[in-house]
Amino acid sequence: MTPTEFDIRLSEPDFSELERDMVAAVLGSPYLTAGPLTERLEAAVAERLGRRHALAVTSSTLALWLILRAAGIGPGADLVAPSYGWRQPADAAAFAGAGVVLADVDYWSGCLTAEKVAARLTPQTQALLAANAGGHPAPWAELRALANARGLLLIEDSSEALGSVYQGREVGSFGDCAILDLTQPGPIACSQGAVILTDDIDLASRLRLLRDRRLADRNSVVAGGLPVANLALGELNAGLGLAQWVRLDEILARRKVIEGHYLEVIQSFEGIKPPYAAPEVEQVHWFLALVHLGTRFSRASRDDILEDLATAGVEAAAYCLPLHRQARHFDGQRPRQDLWVTDKLADRALALPFHAGLDAEEIAFIVQTAKDASINVGAGSAIYL
Repeated sequence: MTPTEFDIRLSEPDFSELERDMVAAVLGSPYLTAGPLTERLEAAVAERLGRRHALAVTSSTLALWLILRAAGIGPGADLVAPSYGWRQPADAAAFAGAGVVLADVDYWSGCLTAEKVAARLTPQTQALLAANAGGHPAPWAELRALANARGLLLIEDSSEALGSVYQGREVGSFGDCAILDLTQPGPIACSQGAVILTDDIDLASRLRLLRDRRLADRNSVVAGGLPVANLALGELNAGLGLAQWVRLDEILARRKVIEGHYLEVIQSFEGIKPPYAAPEVEQVHWFLALVHLGTRFSRASRDDILEDLATAGVEAAAYCLPLHRQARHFDGQRPRQDLWVTDKLADRALALPFHAGLDAEEIAFIVQTAKDASINVGAGSAIYL
């Protein structure tokens, strides 16, 4: 079934008249490449998250590549990253020529911990990338302590957790650099785009020079000595991103309503496990309605449930294919069970539709369909978020 045939989609952008007006304004302006709206988006993101510098770029993969390139992390250096999650960190490291050392995650939060990272450090390790998985903030205090003790660049991927709060601060404010992805299925969708945040003026300067050139840079000897990647976010995408950033609290509140509908229905299931939030986490904003099936389920039964959902017109997805199972990251030296928590989570995780366009009736249908499917595969109804 193709995405256009689904009655209920996994994600949809949350657009209003403000987004439409912003796009119209861009089409009536003299700018299409990076311009005033790009700079306004950067300033707005930096202000909310209390960061000194923000750079809008064309994708999160290239955002991480720029960070590694600007920090001088390339051939001969290692980056520690989670195996549970998206492929972008590994792709960016490959573009930079750096090695990727994959680490296991915490069972409850799905995030890296300092203990699991420490077990993966090598003499070549120069950077650590941790993600706020599924909306739950990583343990940033302990990751910061480890990074400081080992002299590592701490990179925060907050693409899945916009608005989530850890120890009184919103995510995006903890790493030496932070990356915010501005694409579906997150709350902000501007087709393609990302923002890099940092407080380090030297690193920010190198990032800007690698990203693009401005007219003022044309006579600069320093700028002329560096290659330029031309990765600045254009005005159309920046305009969409800025309109959604202005509406971020409204969008997050609308998604909280959908979260509430899911929790209300899920709670009627026998053997459910409520969503987890660590003691130091004050707010979790879901990235997707991520469901973890009980241990009686297998990967095959999870896939059967996805097929039943698709037959019913519901778009859902497995979350995720761990990086250490992908051929280019499997070196034949570490047994698969070495990352057993990641394997356990990934084999039983599925993402259900999650966006503000849903209503309570649709969510009840989605959950009931998933429950019926779980019974059909002979695993009972132990489904928990």
